[in-house]
Amino acid sequence: MAESAQSAMGGDERIKEISPLRRALIRPELGGMVGTVAVFTFFLLFAFDSGMFNAQGVMNWSIVSAQFMIIAVGACLLMIAGEFDLSVGSMIGFAGMMIAIFSVTLSWPVWMAIIVTFALCIFIGAVNGYIVVRTGLPSFIVTLAFLFILRGFTIYLPQTIERKTIIGGIRDVAEGDWLAAVFGGKVGQGLFVWLGDAGIIETFERGTRAGQPVVDGIPMLIIWALAIILFGHILLTKTKFGNWIFAAGGDAEAARNSGVPVNRVKILMFMFTAFCATVFATCQVMEFGSAGADRGLLKEFEAIIAVVIGGALLTGGYGSVLGAALGALIFGVVQQGLFFAGVESSLFRVFLGVILLGAVILNTYIRRIITGER
Repeated sequence: MAESAQSAMGGDERIKEISPLRRALIRPELGGMVGTVAVFTFFLLFAFDSGMFNAQGVMNWSIVSAQFMIIAVGACLLMIAGEFDLSVGSMIGFAGMMIAIFSVTLSWPVWMAIIVTFALCIFIGAVNGYIVVRTGLPSFIVTLAFLFILRGFTIYLPQTIERKTIIGGIRDVAEGDWLAAVFGGKVGQGLFVWLGDAGIIETFERGTRAGQPVVDGIPMLIIWALAIILFGHILLTKTKFGNWIFAAGGDAEAARNSGVPVNRVKILMFMFTAFCATVFATCQVMEFGSAGADRGLLKEFEAIIAVVIGGALLTGGYGSVLGAALGALIFGVVQQGLFFAGVESSLFRVFLGVILLGAVILNTYIRRIITGER
């Protein structure tokens, strides 16, 4: 009877009501949403007529954004689990070089080179995670060590085997390889030909490609980025394992006491981060047809910055894959937009620093709302 009366009066008085505004403010994606709107507004005002928003311009910044998205999703899930991986950039260079050495130097089939490289890099990710959970050392220190180890091998191996730091010829050996096409091909070519014939997108007016659309398909890099974002979002928000990730980063000891396999969760997230870095590296190698010892420099920091812009807390236990994807989108749009707007490209870092500082301040405010701090 009392319960019925309570329901009639508007619900359980023991449950604190949260206003719609407060509910919106505590969404992890808020910082990424605000930043995305601000960035697009800026470039719509100052670079609208520059070609940034035609078919070719959109494809340019979409490709750059997709690169950041792939590694940002892995970094996001790992940060929510309470850890960092500073070896991501070196892993990208190392993975690309291994594919080149296996396929070009050792003459393995490209599909075999890719599979073995994935297995090797994921194993290294597992070693990273195992050392962190077994020793209790900060992941910052452990992965910083692997940053130097992997970068050292990436420079040493090609110099020892090929007497050079760049190995080319990958595009030739990858011709017709079924797995190479999964990372370096394009989809939707027929659709873009139709769009060009219909006059919806631009076509080349002269030369050997006269009449062909300026954009002839969607690179597999973008498809991989969308697939990884979808997978990461579903894993984090729709599965029990996603709850374990939040628990492991929020309060690892309490999570263990509740039966969460914290160590296994963290190791798997290190492995997933390595997987994302290898996807990035494989797509990059197939695009350029070569591997370089300097590939992936600073990508670990760019991935972390994209995640922070996307709303994740550095303390773990809070974040969003969609927010990380928006942070990566901001990266790509700003990097390419400055070129279209005629702004000195070196100012990219300045814009990035301003966006990062604003995101951190906003995230700190959100954390105080969540925890009730003053």
